[in-house]
Amino acid sequence: MTKRVDVAVIGAGHAGLNAIKEIRKVTEDWVLINGGPLGTTCARVGCMPSKVAIHLADTYKMRDNLARYGVSGGEGLALDRPAALEHVRDLRDTFVDLVLANTTDEMDDAHLIEGYAQLLDAHRLRVGEQEIAADAVIIATGARSVVPPAWAADFGDGILTVDNVFEQTELPASVAVIGLGPIGLEIGQALHRLGVAVTGVDHGERLSRIQDPAVNRAAIDIFRREFPLWLGDEPDISRCDAGFRVRAGEREVVVEKLFLALGRRPSLERLRLDRLGVSMGAHGVPKYDPQTLRVGRTGVYLAGDAAGGIANLQRAAAQGRIAGWNAVHRRQRRWRPHTPMAIVFSEPNIACVGMEWQDFDAKRMVVAEQRFGPVGRALIMGQNRGLLRVYAERRSGRLLGAAMVGPRCEHLAHLLAWALEQRLTVTQALAMPFYHPVIEEALQDALLELRAELVKPRRRHLLAWARASWPVARAPLGT
Repeated sequence: MTKRVDVAVIGAGHAGLNAIKEIRKVTEDWVLINGGPLGTTCARVGCMPSKVAIHLADTYKMRDNLARYGVSGGEGLALDRPAALEHVRDLRDTFVDLVLANTTDEMDDAHLIEGYAQLLDAHRLRVGEQEIAADAVIIATGARSVVPPAWAADFGDGILTVDNVFEQTELPASVAVIGLGPIGLEIGQALHRLGVAVTGVDHGERLSRIQDPAVNRAAIDIFRREFPLWLGDEPDISRCDAGFRVRAGEREVVVEKLFLALGRRPSLERLRLDRLGVSMGAHGVPKYDPQTLRVGRTGVYLAGDAAGGIANLQRAAAQGRIAGWNAVHRRQRRWRPHTPMAIVFSEPNIACVGMEWQDFDAKRMVVAEQRFGPVGRALIMGQNRGLLRVYAERRSGRLLGAAMVGPRCEHLAHLLAWALEQRLTVTQALAMPFYHPVIEEALQDALLELRAELVKPRRRHLLAWARASWPVARAPLGT
């Protein structure tokens, strides 16, 4: 027997759950289908448990600085790593329980179906032995860590990813982190600070996807002081008696485990999207309208990490709301992304906001920078390494973007994102209040430098005019 509903949502992550919120404003004739554990990627394996591990690691690292403040005994502090990992899991479970209590725990069996869905066509799908017919289908199945099939076959028991690292009851003695994007850098630094011998390896020359070359160089210099970073060479990995031998160029290390951070790929394989009869893009993602999220001319919508691109909870939630609205309304809403903002919760933070460096045009734009070395608040915290670079449009003075590595940059990134959303100019941003002593003074100094850069062309013009007028002014009377 076929169950008929207005909307079927596949995936109970942030995109799917936010889609349900919009759908329920119009109809209660819906189902939420979910295969695997409930609780969202963020709460179970993503942003929340990783931040617990990072905070724990940073707290333990503070023992190295205690003597500087006149506190003795820091060298005698020890870490119970199994207990630390249990703490990460305990908080992770708390976050998951909070998500479930406010979402799926309230759903009855008529609305929540646990199992993996397979599309039969654009309006029919099967979950186990049950067939469901829906006027609209929202695919919000999330993404998973990329593990090359050959590596999975050869190194399976030695591979860690963000999907399984928090399930470990003990940490390995040594790890090679393959891929130094945001996840690789965050987890690599956390593991290092928890006492694991970490070597970071990436075939590219950029750390954590930083495009601004000056900020990238500053970040590499900072993090290389903590643990080895091998950049620019493709890793060659083989098994050995002690674990794994990793080679990159002329460098070589033997490690107990591999932590793979090669990106995340949409989880779409089980769905049989080929039955939709639409064009397919990269990684098996069907072609869809990036604003309405509709797949071709079908009643199918994509939302969140399943739609591809960089994983981001806020983006997933916003897309879920748009997909949910469009699934139950004739008039289609269009998704307008906010100012791009990416934050890496390493220590120091890395953040990029607004325009990317690849779009910088020296003829139309100006850039100013501020190092965190002389910033009073950063000096007090003993965290005064880093660089902030801010971009503006030369003609209008409007802020366009920024890149930074430094202390508390998560807050500077938000301030700049809000300024960009409001289309503020440098002068308008400087009119805002700044307190002392705070990290935000680094932004104030960068804005002051940016304003000076913006008036330089005007000064050159006035100087050229004065020089052109000088002979006339000195000419004898009557000539």
